Amino acid sequence: MLKRLFAPTIEVSAHCDLPCGVYDPAQARIEAESVKAILQKVAEKPDDQDFKIRAAIIKEQRSELVKHHLWVLWTDYFKPPHFEKYPELHTLVNEATKLAGAGGTKASWDVKTADDLLAKIDEIARIFKETKQAA
Repeated sequence: MLKRLFAPTIEVSAHCDLPCGVYDPAQARIEAESVKAILQKVAEKPDDQDFKIRAAIIKEQRSELVKHHLWVLWTDYFKPPHFEKYPELHTLVNEATKLAGAGGTKASWDVKTADDLLAKIDEIARIFKETKQAA
């Protein structure tokens, strides 16, 4: 019994603290689509400051979730062979997370910023799909 108690353990980690192996850039895309929809709705009600304040809070939260989901892919899913085959992947993830950050959708009320973010996520999704098909 004591032998089992003090036996070496294996440490694992994943985006949900359970190595489920479920990863998908669609999670980031859904949150980015939400950000874009918020920007569009605020543009429709430019004089409603109460609405804009509530929208800003939600936009910040959703932008942070975009970053989280992209970081999970970058740190937990993509492996060195992926980065070797797709050397642009580091830059894509960096640019996408910046577009979801303080210099992007968190600060901007411009729908184009959200469109740029969605385009980066789509490119990451394309690479993700190719890596899944190769596996």
